[in-house]
Amino acid sequence: MKTKSKNINAVPTNIITGFLGVGKTTAILHLLNNKPSDQRWAVLVNEFGEIGVDGSLFEGQHANEEGVFIREVPGGCMCCAAGLPMQIALNELLTRAKPDRLLIEPTGLGHPEEVLQVLSAEHYREVLSLQKILTLVDARKLSDPRYTTHETFKQQIAIADIVIGNKTDLYRDIDKPMLEEYFALYAPPKSRVIFTQNGQISPTELEGATAAVAAIADAHHHHATQQKPLISEQPFPDSGYIKAHNQGEGFQSIGWRFSPRHVFEHKKLFDLLNGINAERMKAVFITDKGVFAYNLTADALTEFVLDECMESRIEIISESLDDSLEDQLMGCIVS
Repeated sequence: MKTKSKNINAVPTNIITGFLGVGKTTAILHLLNNKPSDQRWAVLVNEFGEIGVDGSLFEGQHANEEGVFIREVPGGCMCCAAGLPMQIALNELLTRAKPDRLLIEPTGLGHPEEVLQVLSAEHYREVLSLQKILTLVDARKLSDPRYTTHETFKQQIAIADIVIGNKTDLYRDIDKPMLEEYFALYAPPKSRVIFTQNGQISPTELEGATAAVAAIADAHHHHATQQKPLISEQPFPDSGYIKAHNQGEGFQSIGWRFSPRHVFEHKKLFDLLNGINAERMKAVFITDKGVFAYNLTADALTEFVLDECMESRIEIISESLDDSLEDQLMGCIVS
């Protein structure tokens, strides 16, 4: 792995976007697993929820020693929410990592045009080299107006250099043609569509300048919000857990952080998480059987082992939330 002391200049930078549950995190993990071993890659990941889970998930599988550096911005659109401007997180990440490539994952409910606007600002013109923007789409969702009429979904298509039809192993016969037809109507002229499953994208798809900078001219602007403490960084109270809510873009989130002194019973926890009805759920838990990450979409709950995590975290995004979840989670803690 290369070490760097030179100034940060023209870092190849990709935005990887897509709506909730389309497989962005899985795709980024696949890219990290296939990056050149001598390169340093940085990931700036944004989450709708206040707790922040993706950072723990990435760090549980990739260490700085492997040339992977993570910075997380929880609390909604990274440009305007939680009082933590995107620029602060980005500058800290670039300074620490001095990366050969930067990947940016906006929340599935964020504003990708505004993210592009920030990255295209004069301050970053010499620091970053904006390359291909990848938008993941689950073609099965194109018949659902909650997606196709959602402003964020439309923005994700509008700035795409490559539209990636993910989860093809779950498609019906009509789904690929449906995405190709939608792509022909709404995607930018110079973009293209490809298909994959399980987020398997070649790192070569990241290369080449983006054609999307012109799309930001009319990007909406968010007024700065009053700074507030980040829930993801607050110390634990005596109870050993913290709960947080967020809402916007037609969805709500609820999340919890649990002190590492709270260890969860693996089987009870899995059964609980497997029964959750939500648009999206991500979690990392310290259990009596080890440390596990969980990912729930409309298709299934997946579980995989992590090397470590500092604490247990869970974030749920849905149109409506179950008030009994906290009691059920507490019931999974080993006595």
